[in-house]
Amino acid sequence: MLLLKLRQLLEYTVFQTLLFVVKSLPVRASVMLAKSLAWMMVRVVPEKLSRSDVARENLELAFGESMSDAQADRIIYGMWVHLFRMVCEIIQLPRRFRLANCADVLDFERRNDCVRALCSDRPVLFLGGHFGNWEISVNTFGHFGFPMGVVARHLDNPYLQKWFKAFRESTGNSLILKQGAGEELSCIMERRGMASLLCDQDAGRSGVFVDFFDRPASTFKSIALLALQYNALIVVGGAFRLPESSQHDCRWIRFNLATQDIIDSADFQGANGINELTQRFTSSLEALIRIAPEQYFWVHRRWKTPPDARRKRRETAAA
Repeated sequence: MLLLKLRQLLEYTVFQTLLFVVKSLPVRASVMLAKSLAWMMVRVVPEKLSRSDVARENLELAFGESMSDAQADRIIYGMWVHLFRMVCEIIQLPRRFRLANCADVLDFERRNDCVRALCSDRPVLFLGGHFGNWEISVNTFGHFGFPMGVVARHLDNPYLQKWFKAFRESTGNSLILKQGAGEELSCIMERRGMASLLCDQDAGRSGVFVDFFDRPASTFKSIALLALQYNALIVVGGAFRLPESSQHDCRWIRFNLATQDIIDSADFQGANGINELTQRFTSSLEALIRIAPEQYFWVHRRWKTPPDARRKRRETAAA
């Protein structure tokens, strides 16, 4: 127990040192740091250790023969650049992003449609994926005066957990731990509130299979069930980084806060409503990822569970 606590304290000390260094970096230096670390991930660190081999496998599954090896290499390198830049952006966000300068930082795509959903007097589920800077997405709505419950996994290190909880709640949002989140989400839906979830993780054998990049992927049915039970609106979107050529200056980075789709769960009340609704928001997320595939977290095994896994489980139980 003592060794575990010492290790956690060491991890937190390293993290705080990183915070101190990155907070003081200008944007150009942060970008150069991210590119240098990304170069190391693809040129120095073995693929199996960095999980770049998983990213390559996923890109092959998603795009097939339409993507060359050179294109896959560029996306994997871009993915690592993006992830390291995202870490820097999260650390610098409280200092560089305020409500007063949001117009300098964000292009808010389909703003009016999104605001109408927020003001609809119906519960709203914000769905995104490991795409773009998902932390900025939920942080922004807190700045706008639309706080929401944010579902996230509990970190193993309690010191890091405390820091990320404070960060995610700094603009008025509330953190909901992923394990056992159902009750809190139901309470939010009952009072016609808002909640944010990531919808691109493998759900195992108990999930519903829908197409993601034209390939069946196990997806949590709980999202559709929650939306249907409480007649919720679903907003699918995310904040992805715009190219440097579109930046006005070098003081900060610009993002497109994109509303990709607004889905009315009332349109999916049929016998196959859960599957159809799950397919709709999964397809919407896919369309968003296709805009900037290098800003997606391809190292997650999205197609880990094969479509026949449930049938095999039933056969095993029957035997």
